[in-house]
Amino acid sequence: MSLLEPIVPTVLSVRRLPAADPALLRAYGADPTRHTSLGLVTVDQDDPTYVALDEATKHARVDVVFARSFYAGSAHASGRLSGEILGVLAAADPDEIEHGLAALLRCLTHDACFYKADAGGTVTVFPHVIASLGHYLSAQAGLAPGETMAYLVAPPIEATIALDAALKAADVRAVKVFPPPTETNFAAAWLAGSLPSCQAAAEAYAEAVVRVAAEPHERRARA
Repeated sequence: MSLLEPIVPTVLSVRRLPAADPALLRAYGADPTRHTSLGLVTVDQDDPTYVALDEATKHARVDVVFARSFYAGSAHASGRLSGEILGVLAAADPDEIEHGLAALLRCLTHDACFYKADAGGTVTVFPHVIASLGHYLSAQAGLAPGETMAYLVAPPIEATIALDAALKAADVRAVKVFPPPTETNFAAAWLAGSLPSCQAAAEAYAEAVVRVAAEPHERRARA
């Protein structure tokens, strides 16, 4: 994976509502009896943002109350600031929103991103390993906070071939598989196991995506 070129996410908007109206809180999944403040972000990469939202829960007393990918991805966004996803954090204290957003932005800047799987970046891959899950993705995956998870995403055929390679390369288990098409017309899988096993699975996944991108028409051996 070290040979892949990273595509750093672009954070398109960051806004705070320190005293959000209760109707708005309820509409976005927050609980007005526990939450008063919201932090909202839009980004041009959805899966890194899901990881970054989870990261926020490890650094602040925040809940991820809304996170939704937009149909067809950032290339077909509804506006300049829409991107590929809207994520919303909720908290009882505006300061906790600040801490959560800071952790989220650090993660998007330094950790979670898609990678180019070919020279032109026409095929991309997200072979990310979360060493210690926070409260958000652990609940989504049915795992405990602190467990390790490989979060793997690629276009449809690349993801299918790569998931098979990842499952065969390491002692991991699939906790969720998202067949194509997702909202952004990709496919994804979440794998659980030890940190070394998840890293090995993610490396096998990325390598398989690169191979399919380089040779989309498999050559059959002649009898």
